Amino acid sequence: MTTLPGYLPHPAAPPEPLRVGRRGGTGTTDTRLLLLHGLAGSGAVWDEVWQRPPTGLEIWTADLPWRSDHVLSWSRAGEQPDWIEAALDLVPGGPDVIVAHSYSANVLLASLSARAAAGDDLADRYGLRGVVLVSPFYRRSPDDFPWDVMADMQGRFFHIMKEGIRTRSGERIDPDLRHRMAERVCERVGAYGWLRFCESYLRTPWLRTDLITVPCLVICGSEDFAARESELIATDLPAARLHLVPECGHYPMAERAQQFVDVVGAFLDDLPDGLAPPESAA
Repeated sequence: MTTLPGYLPHPAAPPEPLRVGRRGGTGTTDTRLLLLHGLAGSGAVWDEVWQRPPTGLEIWTADLPWRSDHVLSWSRAGEQPDWIEAALDLVPGGPDVIVAHSYSANVLLASLSARAAAGDDLADRYGLRGVVLVSPFYRRSPDDFPWDVMADMQGRFFHIMKEGIRTRSGERIDPDLRHRMAERVCERVGAYGWLRFCESYLRTPWLRTDLITVPCLVICGSEDFAARESELIATDLPAARLHLVPECGHYPMAERAQQFVDVVGAFLDDLPDGLAPPESAA
């Protein structure tokens, strides 16, 4: 694993806030895929994906500061670097495509939006050829967040944590135990982690989606409460397509791994030059 150079964590924090490593792929081309997990997750959420990647890809995963074993330290820290750019910098040669789940999808969108609004396109800077947004959160207007939405959001977040545990463990864990485990995850995220999630979500009406012109694929389970929001963001991004995975929730890469890989593979094939890096195209 590689650690972000020059970062000095708080003495009480784990020593590696950001870890990026190669996980698999055929390595027959220079095309690199970087996978980013959601809040309180880890790179392990992609286990089913990187074991069966489309041919011709190099797979990298990031364990981000908001992963399960670091989320408390990250959420309580003051000034933060741009962790998306930090992760991109740690992939040798830079990734060609980013696949970001849930909270990380929103952080990535915010980074793309801010750079584009400043006239410094993130995709151009890093040579990104495509972005895959998995189960993102998005609302078009501040008016779409009424007063009572916060309580509803908290309940949905707990449901997502419980769904993630069920997805990883199947039916081997008793439902009551699964419920208690989800409560423990929420306790680990804590008030500060929850506020960082809410802040990211509440700022989505100000995303400059019109300026994010990199080709995008939006994937969401049809049973995920964010399915409608995925439809909206796919509509508002100029170069996006939407794929809803039938009878699937918030973790399509784990629940429907082969279908997920097939859909992402088709998206990559449709990019300019397909899976071949631009400089090697005929």
